[in-house]
Amino acid sequence: MKKILDFTVKENRRLNADNFLLVLHSIELPEIQAGQFVNVRVDHSPSTFLRRPISVHDVDKKQGLLYLLVKIAGKGTEKLSTLKPGEQLNIILPLGNCFSQPEQGRCLLVGGGVGIAPLLHLSKELSDKGLHPVVLIGTRTVKDIILKEEYEKYATVYYTTEDGSYGEKGLVTNALQQLIESGEQYDEVIAIGPLIMMKFVCKLTKEYGIKTIVS
Repeated sequence: MKKILDFTVKENRRLNADNFLLVLHSIELPEIQAGQFVNVRVDHSPSTFLRRPISVHDVDKKQGLLYLLVKIAGKGTEKLSTLKPGEQLNIILPLGNCFSQPEQGRCLLVGGGVGIAPLLHLSKELSDKGLHPVVLIGTRTVKDIILKEEYEKYATVYYTTEDGSYGEKGLVTNALQQLIESGEQYDEVIAIGPLIMMKFVCKLTKEYGIKTIVS
C-alpha cells in the first residue's frame, strides 16, 4: 500500500565523486519489493519543484531501514547529498512494479552505471529463495565500482570496466555475450541500465530464447 512518510536520515555516505548512499529510518516502513522505487521531496532547494524518483537499493524491514543509492545529476540530487543524520526526508513509496522472479533455476542480473542500484535488493530476495544469482556490473572505470562487498554477499559478481582498470575490459554486454556463448545456462536475465545496453541485452537473449526483463 502506497504511503507518504517522513524518514529520518541515519547515514549519508559519500561513495565517490558522483554517488552517495542514504540510509533512512521509519517505524512505518511498508513492504517494498525489488524493482520498486520511491519519490523523494527535496526541501530547501528553490529550483527543485518536483519530487525525485529514486530506485530502492536495499531494505531492512526488521530495523525499518531504507537504502537509496543516488547519483548526483542536478540540483535536486546535489541537495540530497548534503543531508545530515537526524534530518527529515519526505517520501512517497512504494511505487512502480516489482521484478518478476523465477522460483527455481539460474538468474543472471546485468547492471550498467547507476542501473546497478536495484540489483542488491533483488540479489538478496533471490538468495533468500535459495537461488544464488550471477551479477554482471559494468562501469567506465574502477573508480565507479561501489559497494562491491555488499553485492558479493548474495551473488557471484563479474565486473567490466570500459578502460580495463578492473575486471574485464569492455562493455558489460560483451561479458554477457561471452557468458552465454560459453554454454552457461540461464533461465532468466534481468537488466537495468542505459537504453542502448538494455536493447543489446534483449537482442542477444532473444537469440538464445532466454526470458528477459529490463527496467
